[in-house]
Amino acid sequence: MVYIRYEEWPKRPEWPERPKEVDRVQVLLAEDDDGVAAALVEVLYDHGHVTRRVRYGRDVLTYHRSSDLLLLDLGLPDTDGLDVLRALRAVSDLPVVVLTARGDERSVVRGLRLGADDYLVKPVRLAELLARIDAVTRRNATRNASAASAAALASAVRTVRAGDVEVELDARRVRVAGAEVELTTKEFDILAVLAGRAGTAVSREQLLDEVWGDAHHAVSRSLDVHLTQLRAKLRRPGLLTTIRGFGYRFGNLDED
Repeated sequence: MVYIRYEEWPKRPEWPERPKEVDRVQVLLAEDDDGVAAALVEVLYDHGHVTRRVRYGRDVLTYHRSSDLLLLDLGLPDTDGLDVLRALRAVSDLPVVVLTARGDERSVVRGLRLGADDYLVKPVRLAELLARIDAVTRRNATRNASAASAAALASAVRTVRAGDVEVELDARRVRVAGAEVELTTKEFDILAVLAGRAGTAVSREQLLDEVWGDAHHAVSRSLDVHLTQLRAKLRRPGLLTTIRGFGYRFGNLDED
C-alpha cells in the first residue's frame, strides 16, 4: 500500500491514476505545515484537481465560496480546526474532509457531529485519500442535483407574498399595496435571502455570507444600517422579524 508520509513521497509513476469519470475539483486545503501542504497540492494536481492552500482557519471563511471541497487540518496556528468547522457550517454546506493527526475517538466523533463529511487520520494512504475525496464530491453532486430538481419544481413560486407585500425574486421588484418600492442592490439582496426562506429563521452569519460573500470579514454594522433602511421603505412592522441572539425571519405581518 502507498502511504502519505512527509519525509519521502512516492514517485509519480506509483501514484494511482485519476478515474476518467471524476471531474476536476476546486480543493481548499487548510494546512499549516509547508511540507505537507506542498506534497498534498502536488498529489491533488496529478489527480486532476486544483488546490488553494491556506495556512489559517480564518482564511477558510474567506475562500470557501469559490471551492468545491475543504481538506481541513485541525491543528491550525490561529484557531482549532473544529471551531473553523463549526463556523463554516453556520454559513455553508461545503463538503469537508478532515485530514489530521488527531485520531482520538472524541475528536473524530466531534468532527463528524459538527458536520465533517469524512475524517481521515495522518498518515493516510494516498489511494484512500483520493478515493474519499471522489466519494464525497460524488455524494455532494447527487445532493445538489436533487436540490436543483426540487428548485425546478418550485420555480413557479418565485413571487413571495406576505399580506400586501409582493417580492418578485427573479425580477428583483418589490410592491407594497400595489405600489413599487425602490430598493438599493444590497437592500434587495437582504430581502431576497429572507423572502426566499419565508417563515424560516436565517442567522446573521448566513445573511452576511450570502449578501456580502464573507461572514467573517463583512462589517456587521452595515447589515444593521441596511435593515433599518429596508424596514423604513417597506413600512410594514412585523414583516422582518428580529430573532434575538440569532438572526431574522421574513414573517407574518400580524407579528409584533
